Amino acid sequence: MTITEKILSAHAGKNRVAPGELLNVRIDLALGNDITAPLAIKAFKETKAKKVFHRDRVVLVPDHFTPAKDILSAEQCKILREFAKAQRLTHFFEIGQCGIEHALLPEKGLVLPGEVVIGADSHTCTYGALGAFSTGVGSTDLGAVMATGKLWFKVPKSLKLIYYGKINPWVSGKDLILFTIGNIGVDGALYQAMEFCGETLHKLPMASRFTMANMAIEAGAKNGIMEPDETTLEFVKSKTKRPYRIFRSDREALYAEVKEFNASKIHPQVALPHLPSNVKDVREIGKTEIDQVVIGSCTNGHLDDLRVAARILKGRKIASSLRLIIIPSTQEIYHQALREGLFEIFLSAGAVISPPTCGPCLGGHMGVLAEGEKALATTNRNFRGRMGHAKSEVYLSGPAVAAASSIRGWICHPEEVMRKGA
Repeated sequence: MTITEKILSAHAGKNRVAPGELLNVRIDLALGNDITAPLAIKAFKETKAKKVFHRDRVVLVPDHFTPAKDILSAEQCKILREFAKAQRLTHFFEIGQCGIEHALLPEKGLVLPGEVVIGADSHTCTYGALGAFSTGVGSTDLGAVMATGKLWFKVPKSLKLIYYGKINPWVSGKDLILFTIGNIGVDGALYQAMEFCGETLHKLPMASRFTMANMAIEAGAKNGIMEPDETTLEFVKSKTKRPYRIFRSDREALYAEVKEFNASKIHPQVALPHLPSNVKDVREIGKTEIDQVVIGSCTNGHLDDLRVAARILKGRKIASSLRLIIIPSTQEIYHQALREGLFEIFLSAGAVISPPTCGPCLGGHMGVLAEGEKALATTNRNFRGRMGHAKSEVYLSGPAVAAASSIRGWICHPEEVMRKGA
C-alpha cells in the first residue's frame, strides 16, 4: 500500500484498503476557522450532541477576517469564542495567540506523522508535509466529526511525484509546486493523493515542504503527502513530545501515475491570471507592472520566506508605484522576525507589516484590490476576483520573486535586482 492507504487503513481498523473503497475513519484532529466553523457549530448542535468527541482534538482558529474587519466578522468570531468556552476546548487561538491556521497547527505541535486531520478549509492538505493524511471538508462534515470523531472517505488513488537534481538559486518549494501544477493542470490530480518524494525534497526545509503540500488542492488533489525524514522528525521533536507513528509506502505499491521532475531545470516560476496552472518561468514574462505585492499567507508566510524577502530588500526601497504588504503567518513568526531585525529591513524599504491573518489572500481585508489593479502575491490561488475586484489580476510567485518585483515595480527575476544593486 501507499502511505496514504496505510494511514487510512490504520484509522479504519482494517488490514488493507484499495483505491475507491469507502471507509469510516477515526479522526485525530478537526479544525475550523471564522468562516467555516459557525456553520459547523450549527450542524453540531443539530445532531443533539452535548459534547464534542474530544475537547483536545477540536481546534478553532479565527484567522480569515481577523482582526475583525467589520461587525459581521466580529459576530463570526464571537460564535467560535462562545462555543470554545462552552465546550472547554483546549485549543482556541485568537488575536495575540493566533496565526494562520495551517502554519499555526504544526508550530503548536498539534499535527503529527501518521495522523488523520480534517479541516473546514481547502488548504488543510498542508499537514501532509509531516507525513499525515490531511484534507479539507465541508462545514457540515466538520460538525459531524465534532460530534462523532469519525468521517467517511473514499480511498484516493495516488500520484507519485519524484523530484531529483540540484535546486537552482532563489528556487523554493513554491516554484516546484507551481511548476508541477503547470505541468499536470488544475485537475491533474483530481481526488488523488499527491505523494511527493525524491532526493530534492530531502534538501528542502520544512517551510518549502508545507508550501508544496498546501497547494496540492490547486491540482484537485484529495491530499498532498510526504514520507517523514530526519528534517521532519527534528521539526516534530522540537514542537511536541506526543507519540506518533510513521508510515511509508511499500516499494510494490500501485500508483495511478508516476512523474519525474528534474529540479535543476526549474527556475523561479510565476502563475499568471487566472489559474494556478497558468505558469511560466519568470524570465519568460514581459515587463508586467504591478500595483501591489503581498508576501505572506499559509503558503509563504513562514520565517524562511521572510528571511529570503529581507535578504533582497535589505538596503533597498520598494518602487513608489506599488504597495508592499508583509504578513507573518503566526504570532511566533512575527516575534522571531522582529528579534532578527527583519521588520527594520521591511519598514525601511517602505513595506507595511500586518498582524497574522489570511486577509488579502481571499479578498478579505488588509490589501483588497480595486478594479484594474494587478498584484503579485505569495498566496496560493489567483482565480478571477480572488483578491478583490473581478477585474483585478493576481499573479503568484515565491517570496524571492515577490520581493525583487516590489523593488523594480514589475515582475522580475531576483537576480535582476541583486546583480544591478537596484
